Amino acid sequence: MNGAITARPRVDIWSTASAREHERFSYWCEAIGRSMFNISMEEASERFTARLTTRRTGALGFARSESSDYRMVRSRRDVDSAPSDHWTIYLQMRGRTIFEQAGDMITLDRDDIAMLAGRMPFRAAFSPGGLRAVAKVPRQMIDHRAPWLGRHPLHRIPAGAQFADLARDHLIALTADEAPPDDAASFVLAENLSNLLGLASATDVSTSRLQPDLQLEALLAFCRQNLHDCELTPQRVAAHFGISVRTVHLRFARIEQTFGRWLLEHRLDACRAALRDERQRGANISEIAYRWGFNDLSHFNKVFRARFDTTPREWRNAAIE
Repeated sequence: MNGAITARPRVDIWSTASAREHERFSYWCEAIGRSMFNISMEEASERFTARLTTRRTGALGFARSESSDYRMVRSRRDVDSAPSDHWTIYLQMRGRTIFEQAGDMITLDRDDIAMLAGRMPFRAAFSPGGLRAVAKVPRQMIDHRAPWLGRHPLHRIPAGAQFADLARDHLIALTADEAPPDDAASFVLAENLSNLLGLASATDVSTSRLQPDLQLEALLAFCRQNLHDCELTPQRVAAHFGISVRTVHLRFARIEQTFGRWLLEHRLDACRAALRDERQRGANISEIAYRWGFNDLSHFNKVFRARFDTTPREWRNAAIE
């Protein structure tokens, strides 16, 4: 990644509330021009209001923006003045946005995600009351994971697409007021986001052809969704993705884990949380264990105590005392 990682991100906040009504749009134009976007304004509603919070972390940039309706353009001049090549990722949290780039047009509704190539001009129209989470990441973070996106500079990931929900969670976390406090944590989340966007956009790419990091993310997501299944095995995972069992084990080795150890630890973590969940007070310990894929209560008690240095019953009762 280009750009040094500093200790803490730089945060800037702009709001038209501090400007006179007839000066609000010109203030917004100046704010956008000084932020991370390198874009130009075209027109806005008569009573324009907007608020923008940006965070910079080395070569990464994150923003949360809400506004009344307006139009903007990223011209060739804006592109040429940008310091580096990048992808811009928009999450529509409220309202609607229409993007045009390279002859294509997409409409974003709530929970949809757009990816725009940073070295190409585009136009955008924002609806009244829109709220957006935005990430700006160096192009190589996306391209080496999802080279197929180079064929589609403007890409829409619909709200219901596989892995889209996880990508949304990461974008929201990266742009929230209580965002990660340091650059290292932001960088890890951005790396994970890049993996998830690669997976969500790989609608016509076989999992067996994915880059290893993306394969691993897909495997982990599938395993998390099936923790409750006591018959979840490397063989089943391999069959689901059309890869070899050896490849499954090699992917888990990338995180210095065996398949069995990863599965056991995540099932135990899920049971540990469930035992302290007030909504699950009516379920007995065996029900919770079986619900998370354990089929032997004696074994569950043994591995729970080995992991957490307490029994399941002691852990649950300690929350009541």
